[in-house]
Amino acid sequence: MDMKNMRENMGWLYYQYLLITGIYVLEPWEQSIFNTLLFTMVAMVIYTSYVFVPIHVRLALEFCMISPITYGHFFAINVLVITG
Repeated sequence: MDMKNMRENMGWLYYQYLLITGIYVLEPWEQSIFNTLLFTMVAMVIYTSYVFVPIHVRLALEFCMISPITYGHFFAINVLVITG
């Protein structure tokens, strides 16, 4: 892929972003504020997912009696034996 095609594609994607979000009607300083807020919110969602999703997955696996501790490529499965 040559640089001209890539630049045209990026320009087209940016144009679509402007049309979909409707920020093409804003002034440049308003666009900057909107883009900054949007980038900040997306970054916060990504960071929060990175921090908290593994904890919730581990708790869900523990609830289902599957230990999240890995040994090589295998998961250790806790077997619940009910004696009557």
